[in-house]
Amino acid sequence: MTILDTIVAQKNIEVEAKKAIKSVDQLELSPFFKLPCLSLKKSLLDRNKTGIIAEFKRKSPSKGIINNTATIQEVTQAYTQFGAAGISVLTDELFFGGSLADLEAATFNQIPLLRKDFMINEYQIIEAKASGASVILLIAACLTPKQVKEMTLLAHNLGLEVLLEVHNHEELGHINEEIDLVGVNNRNLKNFEVSINVSLDLIEQIPTSIPAIAESGIDNPNTIVTLQKAGFAGFLVGERFMKESNPSIAFANFVNELKLKQNAS
Repeated sequence: MTILDTIVAQKNIEVEAKKAIKSVDQLELSPFFKLPCLSLKKSLLDRNKTGIIAEFKRKSPSKGIINNTATIQEVTQAYTQFGAAGISVLTDELFFGGSLADLEAATFNQIPLLRKDFMINEYQIIEAKASGASVILLIAACLTPKQVKEMTLLAHNLGLEVLLEVHNHEELGHINEEIDLVGVNNRNLKNFEVSINVSLDLIEQIPTSIPAIAESGIDNPNTIVTLQKAGFAGFLVGERFMKESNPSIAFANFVNELKLKQNAS
């Protein structure tokens, strides 16, 4: 049983428990529910932005505690101030130390927010909208192509965009005409090995009409320059900043260095 299998099994338990506590009708009473969503797709195409989707993550199954002192308000404000195209917020509690409260706490920033979680039930999509998300993550490894299509249509009905995450050639078959963004995760979910060659290998097979996002293993500006030249529009980066004692300063310095590299290339 892989860690992904373990997480998905736990997620099924959690979702059923949440349904018993709060109904869909109650979720729809959230003040966020009627607010318009901000477009991550448009933000990634904005030349005034960095293309970085900066992530707030306290811990992970592979690394343990990454940062349990930084506050989401301070970090996400810096991400917004220094040109992030969007912010990814981990909402899984048991494995990543996140929560929907973190997502809601980041909504004061006028920036697209991605709910990053293991979405296996339509209830979670409604929950995401009710907590201030503009984008949801669908992981191909957790879902069938039919589920991806159905969940994408629901997300769109709520005004949410969808980022579909793939890890290999086989999962490219989950892409459909409704998907807004395709992310390539460079981390192998079975053994946690990371290589940006996964992104460089798959980019040619992603429809050019769908912005592509590289995820994981992006720890220096040179990597972003390489991925940009290959055709990627976005770059999900979290551990690189969160592992520092001050993620806000780390992000600002990274962006400044990235601009110098881009100007020189």
